[in-house]
Amino acid sequence: MPQWLEAGGWGLLAGSALVAGAAVGYLVRIPQRVVAWVMAFGAGVLMSAVSFELFAEAHERGGLAPTALGAVAGALAYTACDLALARRGARHRKRSGGQPSEAEAAGSGTAIALGALLDGVPESIVIGAGLLGGGAVSAVTVAAVFVSNVPEGLSSAAGMRRAGRSAGYVFGLWTAIAAASALAAVAGYTMLGGAPDALIAGISALAGGAILVMIANTMVPEAYHDAHQLTGLITVVGFLAAFALSQLGG
Repeated sequence: MPQWLEAGGWGLLAGSALVAGAAVGYLVRIPQRVVAWVMAFGAGVLMSAVSFELFAEAHERGGLAPTALGAVAGALAYTACDLALARRGARHRKRSGGQPSEAEAAGSGTAIALGALLDGVPESIVIGAGLLGGGAVSAVTVAAVFVSNVPEGLSSAAGMRRAGRSAGYVFGLWTAIAAASALAAVAGYTMLGGAPDALIAGISALAGGAILVMIANTMVPEAYHDAHQLTGLITVVGFLAAFALSQLGG
């Protein structure tokens, strides 16, 4: 199998968790506290993957300067986009309650869709870039993205249902985001193939910086909204679970 196709397959697998989570969130009424617990766990898993997979590998490839510059650039870019989308009604796109309807905030549906795309693309680029040089995709990274995507799709779809959005809109959105995840993984592999190590390190760190800001701006606050003081404990459990997986894989 061509490696670009393999990259797309892994990206699609990770993105499919959004559709699975959305199906559960839209069709089944799950207590919001349970959703918050899963989101906190997913945040911890994703933090661990960023720390021990993305930044560690970026530093090994290109050194401290490209890693630091890439991380700051990713954080700034994500923050700017997130601020713009928040003003359009996508601030609580991961919350199972409190999302605005189109009647309350015109254009909020589009903003939520773009926000979901903004959240998912950096993760998928990293999955594709992990195959460069003939290596194997990081099981920890794919698992981290998959686990974090389940509560994201679940919570967001529940909120969309409460805001009055149709099933066609919800499932169409998350299916499109899953497909975009596959394309982003292919792009991460094909566009960075043959690039200097310093550039690959910078791009990986850029994605890592964006993911960290996404966790801090959206996942943790939305988890804390319903899990409260248990959020930190559950996040640590997720972090340690991913760390243990990375050590076993190593």
